[in-house]
Amino acid sequence: MNSSRQTWIRLLQSGGPFLGLLLVCGLFSLTEEREFIFTGGNLKNILTQTVIVAVSALGMTLIIVGGGIDLSVGSVVAFTGVLGAKLLVAGWSPGATTVLLVVLGGLIGLFNGAIVAGFRMMPFIVTLGTMGIVRGAAKWLGENQTVNAPPDSPVALLMARVNPAGFWPLPPGVWIVLGLSAAMALLLRETVFGRQVFAIGANETAARYSGIRVGLVKASTYGISGLLFGFAGLLQMSRLTQGDPTVAIGLELDIIAAVVIGGASLNGGVGSIAGSLIGALIMALLRNGTNQLGWQTYSQEIIIGTVIVLAVGLDKWRQSR
Repeated sequence: MNSSRQTWIRLLQSGGPFLGLLLVCGLFSLTEEREFIFTGGNLKNILTQTVIVAVSALGMTLIIVGGGIDLSVGSVVAFTGVLGAKLLVAGWSPGATTVLLVVLGGLIGLFNGAIVAGFRMMPFIVTLGTMGIVRGAAKWLGENQTVNAPPDSPVALLMARVNPAGFWPLPPGVWIVLGLSAAMALLLRETVFGRQVFAIGANETAARYSGIRVGLVKASTYGISGLLFGFAGLLQMSRLTQGDPTVAIGLELDIIAAVVIGGASLNGGVGSIAGSLIGALIMALLRNGTNQLGWQTYSQEIIIGTVIVLAVGLDKWRQSR
């Protein structure tokens, strides 16, 4: 009996996010607007909306599994988006712009990680401060205005929707997310570094006594995640075809919610890349579906907030079992 219960708990942990996605799809399929929600063009739109949150969720998964948190991701996305637009306007090549934005995001993440690990400060406080600093820098860089990127730049093609009424072809950004997801899954599950991240998130003291260089691993998780946040800023600029210093406010909450809905624990030591991707897809589907139903924005926020609370409650239940 005990073995059977443990089997069901494992199935819930591994398949819970997928069951959640099926539940959301089932609920929307009962509405009269299902013929609009589940069209090829709208499904492409949902996947396109998922890209920014999904790329950032890959990095946030790494941080949360290691027992940390990063509230500065929305500000990093806005800052790198504005900087990317200005660089393209100034005549920089798309390749050089991409490399600079990704590296800059990594440096911001490494800065957060160095302070968290070096001074053993709470990541919530550190990244909250960085959130304000980077957001202010984005507004200063953009002079409190949007910066229009060249519409004919190859960067704009990353999130371009060709054939909006049909499902194919998908924007290149969707395929890039899948490739990055596979790489991050291998990093987290098949490398020594990944196992060290899980060990630190599960019990930092035990990890330190076992010889793991906790400070270095923690700083590395924030640095690697920052690379992804910087790339998310590039994708955001590509989607909007402009850099906006006020964009992505509250994005970090959507990203954290996607990771938690995907089965990660805010206490650390638990999480998966596949689960986080499904969580990001659930978030995008909820927003898109409620828009199709004509619900007000406050209704969407209430629903998503309720889903987050339920996901955290489920996480607590899993831990107690």
